Amino acid sequence: MTTIRPATVSDHDAIWHLLEPVFRAGDTYTIDPGVSRDDALAYWLAPEKTTYVCEDGGQVLGTYYLRPNAAGGGAHVCNCGYITAPQARGRGIARAMLAHSLDAARTAGYRAMQYNFVVETNQRAVQTWLRAGFDVVGRLPGAFLHPQGGYVDALVMMKDLTDG
Repeated sequence: MTTIRPATVSDHDAIWHLLEPVFRAGDTYTIDPGVSRDDALAYWLAPEKTTYVCEDGGQVLGTYYLRPNAAGGGAHVCNCGYITAPQARGRGIARAMLAHSLDAARTAGYRAMQYNFVVETNQRAVQTWLRAGFDVVGRLPGAFLHPQGGYVDALVMMKDLTDG
């Protein structure tokens, strides 16, 4: 049975196990591929973020964070980041984390969710967000240097959370 719960200190090794290959690949996140374990965990578990893990049978298969996208007049919009274990892809883990994050965001009082920098070549994520009702509200031409694809576009995607 898949459960999603707040991350704890005891999850740090499992979270690093998820973050490391994604950050090292350098093809989806704007994180230095040489980032240290401590710096990666500090980024993912920063104080302004609420971080969750998705587990099945005690095994952590995914993680995501929820945070305000901006301060002041933009504090009603949140932002998330998600990572799914390679062996769990295609099993609905990302969709479960997305559904959980949308509920958590609404419960926290956010009125919208915005993804600031979705690498266009990450089609699995783009299609997941589109199916969930996100709109592409901006395109940043050549904004991401993909390790294999060269300069590719990044998308800004957003979903209104007041529509139910």
